[in-house]
Amino acid sequence: MPADALLRAMNAGHRALLVLSRGRVGRVAAGMPVLELTTTGRRTGRRHTVLLTAPLHDGAGYVVVASRGGDDRPPAWLVNLTADPRVHVRPPGAPGRAMHARVAGPAERAELWPRIVAGHPLYARYQERTSREIAVVVLAPALGHGVADGPDSSP
Repeated sequence: MPADALLRAMNAGHRALLVLSRGRVGRVAAGMPVLELTTTGRRTGRRHTVLLTAPLHDGAGYVVVASRGGDDRPPAWLVNLTADPRVHVRPPGAPGRAMHARVAGPAERAELWPRIVAGHPLYARYQERTSREIAVVVLAPALGHGVADGPDSSP
């Protein structure tokens, strides 16, 4: 599975592409919008931002998949948002906003997963690579709370 350093390098490369192209390239990957997700570190309290694809979205909210490429370990961002569900989400080229993250429960995941893999079969291959059930995370607009000032403000 991808090493942490490789994942960080890929994320940095994607972010550089977005910056250098002024958001014209890299806003969509594999037919999915690319989001900046900022979580608060569960141990450090520091903000951490990653780029993720959102296989499902409805205009107000998004669904992301904690696949980590099919690794047996969940991504750090999932562990962070489980500890503190207040997140900041920004699609490239759009304003960011405070959102609330939650891991889909069994019934909701059972409804979402077939929709995700129907449009993006790579996620099914990731699930085949690991013994853990890959979490599906629902990002919904926050109601009066969250990482409201965005990723660059201090906690």
